[in-house]
Amino acid sequence: MESFDFGRGTVQLADDGSVVQVLHPDGRRILLDEGRVHDSLHAWGKGFVITDRGAHRFDAPTFTRWRSSGIDLLYRFGDLELRVGRRFGEQWTETYELRNVGAEPVEIGSLAISTPYRDVYASSHESLTGAVHAHVWTGGADAWVWAVPMDGSGPGLGLQLQEGELWAYSVESREPSTSSNIRGHIYLHVTDHARSPHAMGGQPTVVLAPEQSYRWTWQLGWYYDLPAFHAARSPRIGADRLAAEVGETIRLHDGRDLSADAPGVQYVEAMDGKARIAVLFHEPLRVIAERRVRFVLDRQRRPELADSRRYAFVPYDNDSGLTVLSGAWRDWSDARERVGTALLLQEVRDRGWGDRAELDEALAGYEQFVRDHLLDDQGTVQDDSIHQNEVRLYNFPWFARFLLGQGDRAGAARILDRYYELGGDHFLAFDLGPLLSELGLHEHLIRHAKTFIAYGDELPPHEVNYEQSMVAPLLELLVAAYRIAPDEIGGAELTHRLPWLTAFAADQPDVRLRHVPIRHWDGYWFGRLRLWGDVFPHYWSALSAIVYGAWPRELVSPAEAAWLDRAEEAILRANLVSFAPDGSATCAFVYPSCVNGQPAHVADPLANDQDWALVYALRRLDD
Repeated sequence: MESFDFGRGTVQLADDGSVVQVLHPDGRRILLDEGRVHDSLHAWGKGFVITDRGAHRFDAPTFTRWRSSGIDLLYRFGDLELRVGRRFGEQWTETYELRNVGAEPVEIGSLAISTPYRDVYASSHESLTGAVHAHVWTGGADAWVWAVPMDGSGPGLGLQLQEGELWAYSVESREPSTSSNIRGHIYLHVTDHARSPHAMGGQPTVVLAPEQSYRWTWQLGWYYDLPAFHAARSPRIGADRLAAEVGETIRLHDGRDLSADAPGVQYVEAMDGKARIAVLFHEPLRVIAERRVRFVLDRQRRPELADSRRYAFVPYDNDSGLTVLSGAWRDWSDARERVGTALLLQEVRDRGWGDRAELDEALAGYEQFVRDHLLDDQGTVQDDSIHQNEVRLYNFPWFARFLLGQGDRAGAARILDRYYELGGDHFLAFDLGPLLSELGLHEHLIRHAKTFIAYGDELPPHEVNYEQSMVAPLLELLVAAYRIAPDEIGGAELTHRLPWLTAFAADQPDVRLRHVPIRHWDGYWFGRLRLWGDVFPHYWSALSAIVYGAWPRELVSPAEAAWLDRAEEAILRANLVSFAPDGSATCAFVYPSCVNGQPAHVADPLANDQDWALVYALRRLDD
């Protein structure tokens, strides 16, 4: 193994010239170590190519030349040669050149390089002190990656393309055995047309004539923060906002104005065609909400049942037109997150929208279902109508919020009291801070906040060892406690933890990505396709928006407050992409071009639990 200084960090190369590890200036490791998931076959710089004349992976080089400043490599496969140069110093530069050495043209359908960032959740402490979030943008010549320590500290590792184009990224090594705690191996693609031609606005093909080559170069450096990284870049296209209502205008940085007559995502290319961004035009919130309510009332209940379960909201397969029977798969049940649909009906009813009589009947029926099948006299919430005597603490504040919306304050308080009797002090359910404040349960609130302050960065694992939907509820709780008892819950405790949350997202110029936190398992658990991989946006990203909106402005500067406002709105509007004009919806958009070789960049056909996104949008954007 050889080591090279790289700014204030270090890059370690294996004997075959691939990158084994990158050491951050503070000593943490940026890439995956060899072990249960990672091996030398996925090392940085190795990859694959798919052509019209065959497919090849490249691993052991044909030729290696070590230099004082780096290494040169040559790979040969079929009628192709790949030359790679790595140079180290204050910056780390890599140049790849793929050449056709055959006598006939070769069409390149996919060309990918492994970049195995250490984006893993071993535990909250290990994540916050020894892992990175890898924020990827493959928008052609403007492509970049920002790898930031999970605690939000600097410096981060920025990769920017200097020559050539990257149009996709894919993910490998996502398996049930690794579950939700490992993001997988990230591959950066010149193109992934052969496997996923539609992805990210469309994938190009590259045709190499005999002796013709395709060359791309990226450069990496350490940057204090994301703005400092962007200050070193010169993007070809961009916009300050990426979502607007139909009929409104989005102004690009180059002075062009975008508009639309119909809702949907638009891919917009730079003037030279070498880069693109993605924007969303959506209908007004009232239109989206009323159409969604009409759809669920017509299609996402089970009128064939004889008892009150006929009023429960259940997943719906947009392809077959059938509701989904859950069986043992709890994330398709008639309870849990599906209560978000009932909360949507309450939000629509309380605004005087829709058919009031129909909404009242639907909500009364749903309340009867809750009382008949989910809620006992002690305030315990069962997991669903089938799995009785099984408790999932996440459910408690959701159903407390529903009862509160139905006017039953005592019932809501009883559920929250029961939550704490069952160990809720050591669990981060959602919406607790606002609920406890609204119901005057301040003793629970302050005690719970103090418990988690004492945990420091060693948070108890939840359904995932560490995730955005642990940090956001934690901060939501602390904000509520600070509001009522600033002498007991100091602002410094909030300020210290805010970067944990903001580090989950970056500001890529795609409406699905900008400010939207990373989640990479919901397509598997909640969707019909059972695809692992990055979901952008997922409706629980709205939890970050809620924290940003509620954040005490006295704890931030005016510039930081403006950033929180922009990020809140961007997240909430991004999630509107999950709702179609006919009222149908998708529970997960799996963003990478492929996951484990399976074509992706696809909306799952199941409507399931995504209505929470509309609930939060109505609460914040329709105030």
